[in-house]
Amino acid sequence: MKSHQTAQTMKPATAAKKLGVYLPATPAEFQEGVVSRAELNELQADPPEWLRDLRRDGPHPRPVVAAKLGVSISGLARGGVTEALTTEQIEALKQEQPEWLEKERATQAEVRKETARLKQRAADAEQDSD
Repeated sequence: MKSHQTAQTMKPATAAKKLGVYLPATPAEFQEGVVSRAELNELQADPPEWLRDLRRDGPHPRPVVAAKLGVSISGLARGGVTEALTTEQIEALKQEQPEWLEKERATQAEVRKETARLKQRAADAEQDSD
């Protein structure tokens, strides 16, 4: 008995997340269809103009906005940023340096420092046990 392999597909929201783009800003045919693994790989390897434009200019989804600002997604929410932002809006925020952004960047830096400290401590403990 032969089993034929079916193409693995995903919802447009999943594909948009993997591509790092804001789904409502994508073309209608992308939003309304399903995306196969092969199509996703093709989009990543050779992005069409609309995808290059979205990645460059936005609007960007919250994870991308948070990364570009150097804060967490929760930090964005605490700062009142709940919508997708364009690259221009992100740059304007960086220039303005609102108080919430400075505070969230400091918090994020502390989190990274603590994570590195714990990782080092675990590595040291591992080495001591050998």
